[in-house]
Amino acid sequence: MTSSLHAFKAIVGKDLRTELRTMRSLPAMVLFAVTTFIIFRFGLDRTALSGSLASGVIWTTLLFAAVLGINRIFLPEREEGGFDAFRLAPVDRPVLFAAKAAVLFLYLVVLEAIVVPVFAVFFLPEWSGLLPLAVILLATNIGFAALGTLISSMAVNSRARDLLVPLLLLPLVVPLMIAATGATAPLLDAGGPSFDKFGTWLLVLGLYDGVFCLVGYAVFDFLLED
Repeated sequence: MTSSLHAFKAIVGKDLRTELRTMRSLPAMVLFAVTTFIIFRFGLDRTALSGSLASGVIWTTLLFAAVLGINRIFLPEREEGGFDAFRLAPVDRPVLFAAKAAVLFLYLVVLEAIVVPVFAVFFLPEWSGLLPLAVILLATNIGFAALGTLISSMAVNSRARDLLVPLLLLPLVVPLMIAATGATAPLLDAGGPSFDKFGTWLLVLGLYDGVFCLVGYAVFDFLLED
């Protein structure tokens, strides 16, 4: 347990330091999301969005921005022999899955901390729904991180990685998106936030998060060997 915890901290710290030095994932994710909001702003020719339309715009943008980070989460291990080094280390293999999922979760938190206020400036006349929205964002990030890490580990050694990740990820992430948009839409109503079925959608998100965290932890050992 102690060696696994040390390995977890070392991997997370290494990835965060690498990102701070190279800036090869987060800036691209943020730039993509902000650019997409600008396209929606002038493409829809609207200065305010509410309800399901606002929810759809924000979650569609966050989903495709997250794909950019998912594509690159295992890239250092592939390019620098990190997989071989980890196989030789005396720690449990799923520790790498947990560490990479934690890094991806942090990437998503930073992304949303930057781009959700930008979305609010562009489209939301009423900001009171942003605080409960943070709960939905965090719950959804867990599912994103678990599923994205699992898919990325399967696709990292493929030459068609950039194509394979979206093809595998998007069908599996549909239930997560349905729950996230369903919970977000009442929070962004023009008349103020509503908490209709808020608890139900949170339970759905929690169930999805739990399933993919357990699946990823259970099968990652076999994926690492392959």
